[in-house]
Amino acid sequence: MINTDIATKFADRETPFYYYDMDVLARTLEAAHEASQKRGFHVHYALKANFNDVLLKRIQEIGFGADCVSGNEVRKAIECGFTPQNITFAGVGKSDKEINYALTQQIFAFNVESIQELEVINELASKQGVKANVALRINPNVDAHTHHYITTGLDENKFGVPNADLEKCASVLKKCEFIELVGLHFHVGSQITDMTVFKSLCVKVNEWKNWFEERGTQIRVLNVGGGLGIDYKNPDSNSIPDFEAYFDIFDRFLERKPYQEVHFELGRALVAQCGSLISRVLYVKNGVKKNFLVLDAGMTELMRPALYQAYHKIENLSAVETEESLNYDVVGPICESSDCFGKEVPLPDSGRGDLIAIRSAGAYGEVMASRYNLREEIRFVYSDQL
Repeated sequence: MINTDIATKFADRETPFYYYDMDVLARTLEAAHEASQKRGFHVHYALKANFNDVLLKRIQEIGFGADCVSGNEVRKAIECGFTPQNITFAGVGKSDKEINYALTQQIFAFNVESIQELEVINELASKQGVKANVALRINPNVDAHTHHYITTGLDENKFGVPNADLEKCASVLKKCEFIELVGLHFHVGSQITDMTVFKSLCVKVNEWKNWFEERGTQIRVLNVGGGLGIDYKNPDSNSIPDFEAYFDIFDRFLERKPYQEVHFELGRALVAQCGSLISRVLYVKNGVKKNFLVLDAGMTELMRPALYQAYHKIENLSAVETEESLNYDVVGPICESSDCFGKEVPLPDSGRGDLIAIRSAGAYGEVMASRYNLREEIRFVYSDQL
């Protein structure tokens, strides 16, 4: 929660900036750690959600691994203290340069998404004289019931080895002398709040695990990805996701043998609620049909609303709360009509210079920031430094 005392400390700071509540982060990490550890589950943090150095250090310190989707994310994870043996490297388009770097670091595993990628990793590993651990990413064809831009587990999506190719894939694996198959990898999408989706995923994982084992391939790691959503509408009353319910689904419905490990790749659920984008009202434009609040933050600082109409709660930290409110279209300064954070947002009567908080922006906020329109680099404020 951004209370009045904290908001007062923002008064003289240049905006826009990301504000990170380190207490919320700590409580979220502890809840996820406790719920996963008591079930013997392994959690890898998805760096694509937020690779802020300060946050990464806290996540590494609690003992989570790293899930990376680029060579530079692998490099960043290692620089921030994650051990290579606790790093996975996913992504549908890994370059030779990225693969070679990850091989030299001896990371835990590559999540492989095509037969051709298997062959490339095998060739590059042979040149280095090393063996690469891989987990095959399989598309389970499970509907995540979320926005189509963040759905990844259907047959129509670009991710994973197509089911029709798995027989050939198993054959190719036997010929790859420099590859060790350590696991299977699944990920059905992001911002999933319907727990039955994860139950359906468990059924599919069980099927494919059995398919490989029936063909004589022992599977040591079952990586079920991430995707657990957060409550964007109630960031204060529901700041920590229900990790107990989430991990319990897999504990009850995922079939596994004593030697098998269960791995998760959580991103948004760990960091989204600790971050807010703080901005100022530059101008108020009240009209016949629309009232506009023009902020000094735009889609260059927070892309999600422009990219796929994502909702973020918007609060005026300066105005006195009253029973009466006005509806505003809250927009940014960027020369694009899509530069809008919310339409018809009910807020107290607002004025130039008011501080505005755009909540639940700790995931896919800072990492998507750009210099479009030659904007300044984004700034940061941490609660434990106020």
